[in-house]
This record gives sequence, C-alpha cells and structure tokens, in this order.
Amino acid sequence: MTTWRPAGTPRSDREPEPINAALERVTRKLSMAGPSVLSVVFSQWERLVGPDIASHAKPKSLHDGVLVLEVDHPAWATQLRYMSSDIILTVNASTRPGLVEDIRVVVGRGERS
Repeated sequence: MTTWRPAGTPRSDREPEPINAALERVTRKLSMAGPSVLSVVFSQWERLVGPDIASHAKPKSLHDGVLVLEVDHPAWATQLRYMSSDIILTVNASTRPGLVEDIRVVVGRGERS
C-alpha cells in the first residue's frame, strides 16, 4: 500500500531547490518575467527613469508585457502616457528586448488635489 501525500508536498528523497531557481521556474510557467528581470525594473526604477519621475510614479506590476505604473496625481498620468514609448525603450534596454510592450498608468489612492 502506498502512503498518501497532499499535492505539492516535497518528496524527502529530493534536495531542496534554491528559492531563485524555484521562482524562475514558477514565473516561466506563468509566462511572467523572472525575478532577476523584475528586480531590475522594481529595485532600480529611479535609475531607469530619473528621480523626478520616480518620486511621482512607481511600478506596480509587469505581466504579459504590460507594465502598470501608479502615479500620485492625474497630471503625472498624462505626462507618463506621453512618455510611455521612451520608458518602454529604457526598460527594455536595461532588461531584455520585448519585455515591456505597453504601459498602463493608474492614479493611486494617495492622489493630491
């Protein structure tokens, strides 16, 4: 008779997998950018776009080629929509070609009047 194990329980005869390798595998299965690429976009945002933009806009998600940016004011949303092609080129040059295909800009809850 075999022993029942819940789905996803690691087998004791396998070595643990490094977290980065596991995240790379999972994100690849979900058709998402891997953690090493996402780290460039999210942790180096200010270097990519400059301090002025970074103080008003933050990356929120990157999935299926769409980078979602949250801004703190509607005027910044308009500005970044006009700049989206430049931002796409900059991000792709720092990560990999074709990673970002489009940008969606949303105004955050911390909107100033």
